[in-house]
Amino acid sequence: MAVAITRSTEDDGKTSETPGLGSAGIAGLEGAGTARLGMQDHRAVLSVSPQKWLTEGDPVTLICEVNGSSTGWTFSWFTGTADYRDFFQLLSDSSRGAGGKYTVSSAELNHTGVYVCRAEKGKPASKTGYSNIQQLWITGVSPPVSLIISPSRTQHFTSVSLSLSCEDQSNSDGWTVRRYTDIGRLEDCSSFLRGSQTGSTCTIRSTSTSDTGVYWCQSESGENYHPVNITVHSGVILESPVHPVTEGDHLTLRCLYKYTTVSNLSADFYKDGSLIQNQTTEMIIPTVSKSHEGFYYCKHPDRGESPKSWISVRERLKPKVTIKPDHHVFRGETVTLRCDIYDGGVTSWRYNWYKDGSTSVFSERQEHTFSSVTESDAGKYSCYGTETEGSRSSHLSDEVTLTVSVPRADLSVSPQKWLTEGDPVTLICEVNGSSTGWTFSWFTETFSSESRNDYELLSDSSRGAGGKYTVSSADLNHTGVYVCRAERDKTAVYTTYSNTQPLWVTGVSPPVSLIISPSRTQHFTSVSLSLSCEDQSNSDGWTVRRYTDSGWLEDCSSFLRGSQTGSTCTIRSTVPSDTGVYWCQSESGENYHPVNITVHSGVILESPVHPVTEGDHLTLRCLYKYTTVSNLSADFYKDGSLIQNQTTEMIIPTVSKSHEGFYYCKHPDRGASPKSWISVRGSHSDSQISVLHILSSALAACPYLIVTVVLIYKCCRMRGKTPE
Repeated sequence: MAVAITRSTEDDGKTSETPGLGSAGIAGLEGAGTARLGMQDHRAVLSVSPQKWLTEGDPVTLICEVNGSSTGWTFSWFTGTADYRDFFQLLSDSSRGAGGKYTVSSAELNHTGVYVCRAEKGKPASKTGYSNIQQLWITGVSPPVSLIISPSRTQHFTSVSLSLSCEDQSNSDGWTVRRYTDIGRLEDCSSFLRGSQTGSTCTIRSTSTSDTGVYWCQSESGENYHPVNITVHSGVILESPVHPVTEGDHLTLRCLYKYTTVSNLSADFYKDGSLIQNQTTEMIIPTVSKSHEGFYYCKHPDRGESPKSWISVRERLKPKVTIKPDHHVFRGETVTLRCDIYDGGVTSWRYNWYKDGSTSVFSERQEHTFSSVTESDAGKYSCYGTETEGSRSSHLSDEVTLTVSVPRADLSVSPQKWLTEGDPVTLICEVNGSSTGWTFSWFTETFSSESRNDYELLSDSSRGAGGKYTVSSADLNHTGVYVCRAERDKTAVYTTYSNTQPLWVTGVSPPVSLIISPSRTQHFTSVSLSLSCEDQSNSDGWTVRRYTDSGWLEDCSSFLRGSQTGSTCTIRSTVPSDTGVYWCQSESGENYHPVNITVHSGVILESPVHPVTEGDHLTLRCLYKYTTVSNLSADFYKDGSLIQNQTTEMIIPTVSKSHEGFYYCKHPDRGASPKSWISVRGSHSDSQISVLHILSSALAACPYLIVTVVLIYKCCRMRGKTPE
């Protein structure tokens, strides 16, 4: 929606188009407009906070008020468009300017432009005239296009030729030079007096003071970039840079006069109204700092003084270091360090890389790549840039830390490693605390006479994707020792094998039982221990295996002081290192009936090898090898709590599920026994009820089965007697 702003002439009732929106023009427009509406006392006034010259990313707010207030009014917001007349385009997001404030939290380069506002209230709506004009000029560190001015300065003489070109990195056409003059006119180059545009270059053939204003580049899609304030003057001018000066740069200012044989005048130089250097042909600041920012002008005793020019000082550029693929990588991966210096005014940089604060340069490329990173490459990296064809330089970048570690696989079990047949269980493999970006393999540890670290890949290893290998219903033959290993996707980076995790699966009626003699789970040192695998047919072919607390996986024949005869394993003289989980393995590799056995040199607890059934009688005793009595008078504990004290045995006449837990005993002089887990399973009566239920169901169905069979038989006989 484009709106033409018009002036009403009250003398003859005619309407004419406003030729321009200078301060006088807009005031007249507002007065006439409000007179027609009968709202002479209501005037929209637009202001800008904090300022109209901004750097990309700065916040800015346009504030519209009617008679000093915004209460009760609804506001509309417009930008100016190029034409000989003054047209305004309603902003597409005008509605966000509610309450009289249109706020831009982070100014972009294309916010450059001229703005007005308007207010209305009531039903039917009564409207104010358009407000005064406010401009926003946004400069950027690296705009996509630069406005190149020739001669390269912001102040120019009258009656000379001036060239303004919009140049982007590809030097493509499609850019238009626009300006907003001091007399309030918004124009394209083709509308300038004595102006013409060829491609993206605008030429003013003979400048005049009316050419003073802000010039910028506009793209074909309407985006505005790189505003520059240009002054045309008939007397003395100041030669100052078009672009902001960078901290550390060299700055030279000169005072010029068109009608003189010398290139520059000997004059006084002022900053912010204060004399800083007098009677010199040029003022030199060898190293610019932020304190040098301000308004400068020069003054000749006879020729007069120049207009003022604002010299902006921007901070020296600071490079940014990035690390790909990540700041934390694993040994063997490819890592790339990159140094970026964002500045549109410099086409080429020379880079210096430093590590851990050293002054030695280890690379001069923008990107430095480690093809196979090692722990020695870890450290803090920074970079620094100098202009290849110039004197500009950057700050040293902030340090960025590269961490290199050995990929370590860690295996855990959820919910627990001791299971009952049918329970679900999950093995969880993580690499340094994460499973992202890795492919996992799953193994069981196998026995070898040459090495204890032989691993066999699980046939269904592929189902362990995402770092989790899940068994929904554990079988007895899932008993074993597991490890995992991970490989980094799209790289040749492998972890070592993880820690081991055992799974122990017990069943109600396993096909084989591990018979231990003496029949208990805790045993003294230096005694003989017998372990036999017995199935229903008492056949041979079973091997006793164990996994000790020190992580050894062994067959009985490899035990220290161990030997196997048939399916019986004998340890001639026990030691504490015999502590571990023991089970039976068939010739085909199936594992059954794991039992946790503890060998201890002091007090031990006599407790049953197999789970206790609900309703059974349970007796626990505290034993000591070096005593004449068979058992000690001791205190008994369950899950850390004292449950019976100073008794030779603890008796539970009728076991229930609540009795399941960790038990141990403690003698005041001999010390405490290790802990033993006592498991409680469902009662026999439950099994009997189950069997009786099956039998009764089968018997109930029998009469129906018999009747059905008889009917089928008779039917077949009758069909056989039917004549053809």
